[in-house]
This record gives sequence, C-alpha cells and structure tokens, in this order.
Amino acid sequence: MKFLVRERVFDIGDDYWVTDEDDRKVFLVDGKALRIRTTFELKDTDGNVLTVIRKKLFKVRDQMRVERDGDTVATVRKRLVNPLRDKLVVDMEGAPDWEVTGDFLGKEYVIADEHGTVAHVSRKWFRVRDTYAVDVNTHRSDIGGDAALVISVAVAVDSLTRDDEEGEEQD
Repeated sequence: MKFLVRERVFDIGDDYWVTDEDDRKVFLVDGKALRIRTTFELKDTDGNVLTVIRKKLFKVRDQMRVERDGDTVATVRKRLVNPLRDKLVVDMEGAPDWEVTGDFLGKEYVIADEHGTVAHVSRKWFRVRDTYAVDVNTHRSDIGGDAALVISVAVAVDSLTRDDEEGEEQD
C-alpha cells in the first residue's frame, strides 16, 4: 500500500497529513515546537498518538528513536563510516534489524531486513511536487499491519538526512 508524504516540511512545529493513494488522510505527523530535541508524533485520524519519533542527544552518531506507548520499538541510526553507499541501520526491538539503503536526498531508497523488502520510498511514482511515496510491503505478515511503524521510520530517515542535504546546499 502506498502512502504519500509531503517533502521539505520537517521543520519543528510543522504538522502535515500522510495520505493514501486515494488522497484520504491516514496519519498526522505533528512536529513538536519548543523541544530541546527534534520530536514528531505520528497520530491517527482521531488524534491518537501511535508513535513518538525523537532524536537522541549527545550520541557519537545521529540517531532517532521510535517509541510506542513509552517503549522504544526502533532506533534509526547513521553509520559512522560508509564509503560505498548511503546506508542507515534500524535496530528493531524483538525483530530482525532493518537496513535503509539508496539515495536519501533524492528520496529513492529501500527499507529491508533479512526476509526482504519492508518498504520502497520513491518520488518517481507521483508527479505531485514536494511529495514522495512510501510503498509498504503488505505481503509481509510481520509488518503488513504496521504501516505506522514504517512511516515513522521514513520520518526519522528524512529528519536524519535533511541535515546532510542542508549542508550540501550551503557548500
């Protein structure tokens, strides 16, 4: 199932909807302003908080935690040294870890684990400006019903790689 995510709106305090292929609102990403660290809440259409995505402070490498009901369910982190390709690692609690590989700045990457593709992120599927798609592999029984977790990881990836993009624009 594909979800549409607006791009370049990950400034703290910005709220935006994630929609499905039929343009129905599915998740609200609520950027929390006035926080010491970057924080987002992923909410359902009724306003219930499904996950909290927050940047960990004072770490050697940038990382963000995805929390559900106060417990960390995933930690997205940059690799320290990676000369061959862009790659992030998602440490999953109680499940095989995920790898995120591809072109983060171009929004063309794959989230996968030892069992195969979890999701494919691409801006090619839609011509809507400032939008990219997250295609969740619903054939995977282990993640098919947890699109919120996959979208949360995509939000974390976007937030972590946004700093890289802004640094390149200033060069």
